[in-house]
Amino acid sequence: MSSTTLPSPGEKAPPFGTDHVDLAELGYDQQLHRSLGKYASFAAGFSFVSILTTIFQLFGLGFSFGGPAFFFTWPMVFLGQFMVALNFAELAARYPISGAIYQWSRRMGGEIIGWFAGWFMIIAQIVTASAAAIALQVVLPSIWSGFQFVGEDTALTSADGAANAVILGSILLVLTTTINCIGVNWMSRINSIGVTCEIVGVIALVLVFFTHAERGPQVVFDTGAPGADPGYIWAWIVSGLMAAYVMVGFGSAGELAEETHNPRRVAPRTIRLALSASALGGGLMIVGALMAAPSLTDGNLATQGLPYVIDSILSSPWGTVLLIDVAIAVFICTLAIQTAASRLMFSMARDGRLPASTILSKVNSRTGTPIAPSVLIGFACVAILAVNVGNSAIFTTLSSVCIVLIYLAYLMVTVPLLVQRLKGWPHVGRQATPISAEEKLFTLGKFGIPVNIAAVLYGGLMVINLSWPRAEIFNPTGEFPLLQWAAPLTVIAVVLAGIACLPRGRTHPKPVTIGA
Repeated sequence: MSSTTLPSPGEKAPPFGTDHVDLAELGYDQQLHRSLGKYASFAAGFSFVSILTTIFQLFGLGFSFGGPAFFFTWPMVFLGQFMVALNFAELAARYPISGAIYQWSRRMGGEIIGWFAGWFMIIAQIVTASAAAIALQVVLPSIWSGFQFVGEDTALTSADGAANAVILGSILLVLTTTINCIGVNWMSRINSIGVTCEIVGVIALVLVFFTHAERGPQVVFDTGAPGADPGYIWAWIVSGLMAAYVMVGFGSAGELAEETHNPRRVAPRTIRLALSASALGGGLMIVGALMAAPSLTDGNLATQGLPYVIDSILSSPWGTVLLIDVAIAVFICTLAIQTAASRLMFSMARDGRLPASTILSKVNSRTGTPIAPSVLIGFACVAILAVNVGNSAIFTTLSSVCIVLIYLAYLMVTVPLLVQRLKGWPHVGRQATPISAEEKLFTLGKFGIPVNIAAVLYGGLMVINLSWPRAEIFNPTGEFPLLQWAAPLTVIAVVLAGIACLPRGRTHPKPVTIGA
């Protein structure tokens, strides 16, 4: 197929029941089982962001640098990411294909840019799944001490806590890999149930915080201990890493487009909704925790985060129930990330863009899932955890590195997209046909260029902020000086590995016309 051109506006659009015909127009056969509805699509994005998982992990990080006023980094990051999400939504409506980041970037910027965007995103998602699995250490030992298999110190920043986190995370990854191999229907059911539990948990947690408030919402204007430093703005910028770590993965609905009914309509909506719902719920959780914390100055909020607040205001069994809900959120978050990564790997392998593509592109006819990518990603995640045993900075290092790679992959979509917009994209008569004659594709219209520019500027600034070699982030104990440079060194290593794996001398089996 030489281009992505679909029937002209005057021709009849394919009916709702022929998504496979729509996919064929984009150059691909229906191999994955198409069984996901609107809620399952939303759940994929919401569970990837997983505010219960990530805020439990990261609240202490943001508070320790910026004090209560770190809250204002949350809406700022949301606005920046929403600009990115709007661009993704417009692309998802026109190219509803698995491997969204890879597919979108190659259609906007060419095969090399597309390949590296996919490569960055695969590595990022593998590391992200590992980082998400670590979050069990923040929750399970608080539920029952028997979950602490190594030593007694449960803190992630301790050697005992880091080693135990690797054990718990590895067990979780084995479970998520098994589920992903069983089939998308089981994955969807488990994910949807888990997301429902997480939403209920977020609402319950916010209500608990607000009904046990020790102070008013004006607490968010308090700069805390760092406020005594004339350089507070720099501490506040560092605290913004918390929000940057959390609000990613909202585009997972695009990764599952080939398994979703009516993806041209559903995916754009769920991409925006997943991010917006996560931002609203997360913002209320942060404000509520600041209002309900017994103390803002005893150091516990910075070191223990939300579990400290919950333990202080709720006695068992309700506190335990909420922590169990958080553990469920960690589980589905890891599952969603691994699922998205497997679909991206499958999409690139189907195009012959990866080593061992023949194996990685096979779809099990019974389960309708690409089993080999799921297994490979599971092994890779466990391996990443294993090499970090004893590293007390495991969480911040993994989180920072994987988020830098994700933001770079996002830029490899938004920058080429901006170039194409300046050339007139989307071109009238050359864009994909709506899923029904009555309904138009989601479009930014005249706001496309300014929104795209905002997304690019935001993405570039966040890559710099996330990559900056801060010892207090990457090497808090001072034991591993090289870790301070973990982000830039990892990016260089990933680029070099990508150059080595880049397919050469082979024509892409599904070439596209750039900007079409």
